[in-house]
Amino acid sequence: MSAEGSRRVVIAALAGNVAIATCKFTAAFVSGSTAALAEAIHSFADSGNQALLLLGLYLAARPANSRYPFGRASELYFWPFVVALILFTLGGAFAMYEGVHHLIEGAEPIRTIHFAGFAFSSNTVNYAVLGTSFFFEAMSFRVAMREFRHASHDRPFLEAFFDARDPTVPLVLAEDTTALLGLSLALGAILLRATTGQWFWDPLGSVLIGALLAAVAIVLAWVTHGLLIGKSATDEDNARVVEIAQSVKDVERVTQILSVHLGPEVVVVALKIAFAPGTTVERVEDATNEMEKQIRGELPRMRKIFIEVDSHGDGRGLVNKTPVTSSSLRDGRPS
Repeated sequence: MSAEGSRRVVIAALAGNVAIATCKFTAAFVSGSTAALAEAIHSFADSGNQALLLLGLYLAARPANSRYPFGRASELYFWPFVVALILFTLGGAFAMYEGVHHLIEGAEPIRTIHFAGFAFSSNTVNYAVLGTSFFFEAMSFRVAMREFRHASHDRPFLEAFFDARDPTVPLVLAEDTTALLGLSLALGAILLRATTGQWFWDPLGSVLIGALLAAVAIVLAWVTHGLLIGKSATDEDNARVVEIAQSVKDVERVTQILSVHLGPEVVVVALKIAFAPGTTVERVEDATNEMEKQIRGELPRMRKIFIEVDSHGDGRGLVNKTPVTSSSLRDGRPS
């Protein structure tokens, strides 16, 4: 997934959430609805989240230096993790607190608002704002889904989501999906209160919205946690690296491959290579240079490539005659 595509999705989400949060806070203030306030806090948290994602995109683009010799691509993993924590605390926990508080203390009555000679229920404001918010969230969702589908290359949705090496667009997509569900819960709570006359539906809606946000935040934290501690390249990329390396002259086989994503488009890969007996140092050097050239040419995200001459693979002193294949890559050593 390109950085430009990720940036486009985040900016679209940020613009939508700033407008939505403003409308929701206005509606919550006018109507006194706890569910509307929970949704306003949700959109406010989302706006801050998108700002943090943009910060991550900016910092990740900085060049490598002596302090960060591999660059700062991992910023794109750190800030989404922070976003997940904020979504859990500021979004989920606060909404649940407000809901429980009003379930205990009681909710404010539905107000009658007088404006320009007209009188209307405060629920009318909620319906208008929630409907407008739903429209803007749907537009943001559409942008995120289009970019996600483009990057997933027709893989099943859940597989592409949980196995993504770039969490930015999946995170925005999850936020937008959660926002649409949260708006539906808020609208349902307000409608039930208005039609049944039972006030507890409003704060109960806030509790449900908070629980939804907390659950999504936990899932996002789990996904980004895996990237932070070092996920390998995909099995397809690892297998292709092995194929390229073993196609180079004088290479007998790859005895071990280790790879790790430092960022969506920055991968460090280490190879142990068994060369044909009698291969001179000069030919080993030529073969090594050729491997690096071909791997980077086809897989430019393999930014750092380290190659070691080692026919034993994992260092146990056992010569493995079986070439490394995609099915033997998961634990970083040949089967």
